[in-house]
Amino acid sequence: MRLVVMLATITAAALTVQAPVAIGFPRTAAVRDACGAARPGYARCFAKIRTDVHSGHMTAAALPAGYGPADLRSAYNLPITGGGAQTVAVVDAYDDPNAESDLATYRTTYGLPACTTANGCFHKVNGSGAASPLPPADEGWGLEISLDLDMVSAACPDCRVLLVEGASAAIADLATAEATAASLGANEISNSYGIQEDPAMLPFQDAYRHPGVAIVAAAGDSGYGIPEFPAVLASVIAVGGTRLTRVPTAARRWAETAWGGSSTTGGTGSGCSAWIAKPTWQHDPNCSGRMTADVAADADPDTGPAVYDSYGSDGGPGWTIVGGTSASSPFIAGVIALAGNPTAFPDASYLYAHTDALNDITSGTNVTSPSGMDCGGDYQCNSLSGYDGPTGEGTPNGPASF
Repeated sequence: MRLVVMLATITAAALTVQAPVAIGFPRTAAVRDACGAARPGYARCFAKIRTDVHSGHMTAAALPAGYGPADLRSAYNLPITGGGAQTVAVVDAYDDPNAESDLATYRTTYGLPACTTANGCFHKVNGSGAASPLPPADEGWGLEISLDLDMVSAACPDCRVLLVEGASAAIADLATAEATAASLGANEISNSYGIQEDPAMLPFQDAYRHPGVAIVAAAGDSGYGIPEFPAVLASVIAVGGTRLTRVPTAARRWAETAWGGSSTTGGTGSGCSAWIAKPTWQHDPNCSGRMTADVAADADPDTGPAVYDSYGSDGGPGWTIVGGTSASSPFIAGVIALAGNPTAFPDASYLYAHTDALNDITSGTNVTSPSGMDCGGDYQCNSLSGYDGPTGEGTPNGPASF
């Protein structure tokens, strides 16, 4: 039955200390996908933008709504410095003309060190590695790019950032951009896009396997079901998503559940591969193939991070809140960079052997009501003690597991 279903689908400066922000968003938040449905052979970016919460083009005099770097670093027990020798690449499709200036706004607002072309921290190239010509601009992917750059910066302010813009969202063009990122010296590569797995993906899997480079990818935002490429590849760290809330009375001061369930904003992806063999380091009992995800971080748009994006016909949304595993993937890439140990990640096996410094997420489901697939109550779509599909082995509790 699984195979039938699959075949049917083939068509430096200190961080600004941020006062607690009462997010308290309802689970009926208005959310839209940044990127629309993709045609066959093309990937879709996974960014989900809040349309009911935005701050326009505010100045740095007031912090925008949504979690900032200090919140995320508090939630995941991350140090304020580290990763200065690391280059984190984000691979996306099309061009964001305002990528560097928007990144500067984000980093200035939160007191992060400057990351510019001039100081050698920021570098933007096309899918072939050249500064020009850049691909056509696209508003949806432009928002995705802003999210990716901001989340890498939130996790690792000292890291260098490489933006590689694929010529289009075709898997072939994104695979070319992936190989380019590795060839230009990226230590970590984040991919916040996906396409449901099918045999047509197999010729591109080598583009996502580079010794010494940690490659992460978003597990998707449509709940339990068919896993997403490239996250499903055994050489890629598949990143799921949680709902992160502030709990001042708890020892950690934060709480997390799997993103999904009764949420109207979607749900973190998880699934059992019909095409990729079970890695030797993965031992979950009810999936004979590769299971996603491996690790997770905040992704629910209800509790998402603040992002700055000014590109678009109307000047972009300005400050807004964006979620999806598009947020958790670049954040985890930044955490790996912060730990400075990318050579330990030819795959996700290191995480499975070092779970002691992860927050085990034990509640929540990624089944999206009312039409989502249901795994029958087991770990593939429900967060339980130990490994589970929605959140993998857990979320960061400091950089020790990375």
